[in-house]
Amino acid sequence: MQWLKWLVFLYVFIGVALYFLQEYFLFHPVRLARNYVYQFDVPFKETDIAFGKKDTINMIKFFPADSMRKGVVIYFHGNKGNINRYAKFAASFTKHGYEVWMEDYPGFGKSLGTRNEKILYQQAEKIYDLAAGTFNKNQIVIYGKSLGTGIAAYLASVKNCRQLILETPYSSIADLFRCYAPIYPAGSMANYKIPSYQYLSKVKVPITIFHGTDDGVIPYRCAAKLKNVLKTTDQFITIKGGTHHNLNAYPMFHQKLDSLLR
Repeated sequence: MQWLKWLVFLYVFIGVALYFLQEYFLFHPVRLARNYVYQFDVPFKETDIAFGKKDTINMIKFFPADSMRKGVVIYFHGNKGNINRYAKFAASFTKHGYEVWMEDYPGFGKSLGTRNEKILYQQAEKIYDLAAGTFNKNQIVIYGKSLGTGIAAYLASVKNCRQLILETPYSSIADLFRCYAPIYPAGSMANYKIPSYQYLSKVKVPITIFHGTDDGVIPYRCAAKLKNVLKTTDQFITIKGGTHHNLNAYPMFHQKLDSLLR
């Protein structure tokens, strides 16, 4: 009985910690002062987008060297750092003549305001509407990496675009919690749901997914569930040995991405 009491106590204690610390586990932002000056090796422009009365979306537009624009990639990054961490990936798109619009979520980098699931969706739609003022729907590519894949999937389910590309996605945040803590009711505990599998089932344009078999952050088995909602013309590309952080180092990743962007 004594052991049973300790097990129950431990179960409840860990469950309470998971619930109240989930924001800490899910987001790892690095803030920047508002007067911070970005420095990148490619042409870029910093933009502040007013959102609501107090919120500000800070976004960087990366430009191709050629003045001719093939289109724009709306890029939703992962849960760590800020734009500085992901700027190096812009070259994969700018070399094909695409602008890359990369926002920081509230509390990341120089972006200000409240962060919750609804606001993440609303801000994504705001950025899309700005892009649609310059580019037509067939010139807009929506791209998501890690955490950003769920936001990208949502956006592609409600807005028209050329294609949706996801790198290391998850089926939902609740399901991801279950992968780590299967003995807890993750569906009811998770404040962020982000049900990517529901959004993908509504996406009409081509979908391409990249995932590595050795991903230790979003296990391959969790991402593979998305195969069930893909259209027959969509692609789920498995990179053998790839982890959550190194798909960009694989020639296969670049060969396929290049073919999509051509």
